[in-house]
Amino acid sequence: MTESAWQILTVDIDGTLTLVHGWGEIAHAFGREAEFAATQRRFFAHEEGEDEHLAILLDLATGRTVAEVDAVVDRTPKLAGIGEGIRDLHRQGVRVLLLTHNPGYVVDFYRRTYGFDDGAGVTVPVGPDGRIGHASSVHADKVGALRELLERGAVDPRRVVHVGDGWSDAEVFRQVGGGIALNSHLPEVRAAADLALETRDFRDVVAALGALRPRP
Repeated sequence: MTESAWQILTVDIDGTLTLVHGWGEIAHAFGREAEFAATQRRFFAHEEGEDEHLAILLDLATGRTVAEVDAVVDRTPKLAGIGEGIRDLHRQGVRVLLLTHNPGYVVDFYRRTYGFDDGAGVTVPVGPDGRIGHASSVHADKVGALRELLERGAVDPRRVVHVGDGWSDAEVFRQVGGGIALNSHLPEVRAAADLALETRDFRDVVAALGALRPRP
């Protein structure tokens, strides 16, 4: 198999790997749909900042166990072919990392389940009994998290392509060699990307990388 022009693929989770918002599923499972709907409305109306929005989402799982949340994440509808796509990328010499505002325990679920090489998420305390605590300080910073991920392997950002669907993903597109807006309904995110893709199968993302080259 031909070696890829890319060294690393970073991937968002909610709305990118999932076909619905994962925190909407968590809210439904724990009877907190009204809080989720309210923060979503305020966020997309630009009435609520990303840090505040993220803090409210994370709080939907406070007091629950990681095992309870894992069960919801496991049954959340997702793209087909995630594990197969990652294995294909590995054969091309591409490492696949998670770049998300999700907490570490969700990142760990995806790493265990699908074979992602690494990931950066938000720090949320988890007790020795597996019960999720309150995140006292929440800061949504995908660009900073990207920098930390790349510093671990001394990676040239021009050899990195990011896949995502949200405003924070559009910021990441500008910091790396390529960006794919995946199933995004936001025109500004699609405009910031090198490629806008609609699919329900992660293997289509892998195929698209074959024709995508790093920006000069």
